[in-house]
Amino acid sequence: MLQTPSRVNTGSYKWDSRPDTLPLWVADMDFATAPCIIEALQRRVAHGVFGYTLVTDAYYDALINWFATRHDYYFRHEQVIYTSGVVPALSAIIKALVRPGEGVIVQTPVYNCFFSSIRNNDCRVVENPLRRIDLPDGRFTYEMDLEQLEQVAQDPSNTMLLLCNPHNPAGRLWRHDELERLSAICAANGVRVVSDEIHCELTAPGTQYNPYGKVDPTAIVCLSPSKSFNTAGLQIANIVCPGRETRDLIDRAININEVCDVNPFGVEALKAAYTEEGEKWLTEVREQIWSNYEYLIDFMRRRFPQCPVSVLEATYLPWIDISELHESADRLEEELLDRASVWLNSGTMYGRDGYLRINIACSRELLAEALRRIDAALSF
Repeated sequence: MLQTPSRVNTGSYKWDSRPDTLPLWVADMDFATAPCIIEALQRRVAHGVFGYTLVTDAYYDALINWFATRHDYYFRHEQVIYTSGVVPALSAIIKALVRPGEGVIVQTPVYNCFFSSIRNNDCRVVENPLRRIDLPDGRFTYEMDLEQLEQVAQDPSNTMLLLCNPHNPAGRLWRHDELERLSAICAANGVRVVSDEIHCELTAPGTQYNPYGKVDPTAIVCLSPSKSFNTAGLQIANIVCPGRETRDLIDRAININEVCDVNPFGVEALKAAYTEEGEKWLTEVREQIWSNYEYLIDFMRRRFPQCPVSVLEATYLPWIDISELHESADRLEEELLDRASVWLNSGTMYGRDGYLRINIACSRELLAEALRRIDAALSF
């Protein structure tokens, strides 16, 4: 059974940034990580020496075998660059491959660090907004606007696209045919695709994640166990880059940005996560997330039918349309903090006002209490 230990007064960014608040904001699960990871870390701690870490073949074997057997996605040891996280990876890739002033395409609404990674490298954010689709069951989803993508891709100053696969916060698990069409447009216009696939294991039961590297074998793909196994604080991620020359440029930028070293705990956690024991734990996590999602949908339909929720095909971050409440997302976020002591994310940080993002990777009891408080705060 999944454990949700108290995280109060543990130095938790999520729980201790604003005490006495139920935090359903940052993408950080409340579930204790897999027992096999805890055991691996305890063995490493018992050694007592934590010097500079050599990443051995066992690390690469665990990574490669996991994606080959679980996702039919194949790459080689020499095509992998390890680093401290997916965001540092994205920043280094942009530094290596995009000139200052050039445009990087993002499909909004999208993960907020895409914007900062682009702007911090003196590049331009170019939006390819996703197209909302309202569904008969009262929910909504998104599709890619490939016609608009083709227009912005034709501008020779736009040289890269950051793909979020699966997509945060839209909750989309992109189909193979959608990725193929995106790939064809980008290839025809000389736009390099970099795919952030950090949420790839957190898919709805009965669905399948499609690695972009299977669609485009030349693509750059960023992977990490951190979201799926709740190990973000251990700071480990991998860049898969098949092209030797491109990989050398990225490797140099990783060193320039000083994110070339990783800690021993991140290495041991990845090796332990990508095992049969890790997979069993992951299955239980996915079941809990989608049970919570069904609970959220039922609550919203009963208490706030004017606020539809996105279809959640992947991640643990449902996207809620609050436009009928006639308040900005920023203001509603603050009101819920003040009136309910519940913390959600305003959609404006992802490039879309009128929405809130909620983290449901928590106990049912916590989710139920947070929703009860929201109901009381907004039913005045």
